[in-house]
Amino acid sequence: MTAILILLALLLLFVVVLLAKTVRIIPQARAGVVERFGKYLKTLPAGLNVVVPFVDKVRYLIDLREQVVSFPPQPVITEDNLVVSIDTVIYFQVTDPIAATYEIANYIQAVEQLTMTTLRNIVGGMDLEQTLTSREEINNGLRGVLDEATGKWGIRVNRVEIKGIDPPPSIKDAMEKQMRADRDKRALILTAEGQRQSAILTAEGNKQSAILNAEGERESRILRAQAEREAAILKAQGEGQAIQTVFQAIHDGRPDQSLLAYQYLQMMPKIAEGEANKVWIVPSEIGRALEGLGSTMSNLQGIPQHVEGPLKRVDMGPSEPEEPKPRDRELSATNAAVQAAIAEAASAANPKAAGPAPTQTDPAVDPGEVPPTQ
Repeated sequence: MTAILILLALLLLFVVVLLAKTVRIIPQARAGVVERFGKYLKTLPAGLNVVVPFVDKVRYLIDLREQVVSFPPQPVITEDNLVVSIDTVIYFQVTDPIAATYEIANYIQAVEQLTMTTLRNIVGGMDLEQTLTSREEINNGLRGVLDEATGKWGIRVNRVEIKGIDPPPSIKDAMEKQMRADRDKRALILTAEGQRQSAILTAEGNKQSAILNAEGERESRILRAQAEREAAILKAQGEGQAIQTVFQAIHDGRPDQSLLAYQYLQMMPKIAEGEANKVWIVPSEIGRALEGLGSTMSNLQGIPQHVEGPLKRVDMGPSEPEEPKPRDRELSATNAAVQAAIAEAASAANPKAAGPAPTQTDPAVDPGEVPPTQ
């Protein structure tokens, strides 16, 4: 009984192993390369597959997805004999699992070595400045060479990128100094341009300001001169008219020697107004002096001693007072009424001392005014 159980257990184990060897599950985006007795038989797709146990064997499981491989920095010599380190990244995909398995032993290593040699060939024909500024050209050259070489390996290179180009430290320092000098130069140029523009604008502003100030000063002087000229003209005209009026009034008044004596009397107080005149004596013979003055003036041209004919009097304006205005009439009437009320109150308080009643005044005439004589 025990032997039977052991035999059944071994039989079950054999069945399990047989099923495991017969059924193979391939993941998605993978491909299984099957060999029979060491020779390629077929390629298993993704999913559930059945093989002959102990005869067929899945030798390789190939990843069909796009892969990214980053290679370490590679030293490359440029055309001007400078060593630079270049990092590359390659994006590739296996398109033929059979060729990738049997045409090349290690396609990743092969791609790395091919990339390094191709990169040295491309960069070796460029100088440092061109290498630093021609990444796109290097990428396209690498992609073309790799795609052509890896086609027979069942690999398609989709993209090649340059991660970094590192020149030597001494070249870096020189480049930084050059860049700093270039930037300092640009800064100085921009500063000089700014100062130049500022000086030009300031000079133009000063020029415009000086021009405007000069124009304003000129117009001011012109206007001031015109005003002074007009004022002088008006003053001269006024003085001329005043002299003409006085002269005409003197001739119309027909003056004689008495007028000169009168003018002399008027000038005497002005003669005594000086600060140095402490004492001023008026002689008693002032009458004879005036007569002598009149006699000395008798021979003056144009001033006769006696004037014949009627004298022309100066118009002094209307002698009659103007008729008061209605407001003045009301004010005069109010003042008269107030004075009458005061007089009545005083007479009522002291009837004996009160005199005759004041006469009624004309309300149109102000009590303070003196009526004109007829």
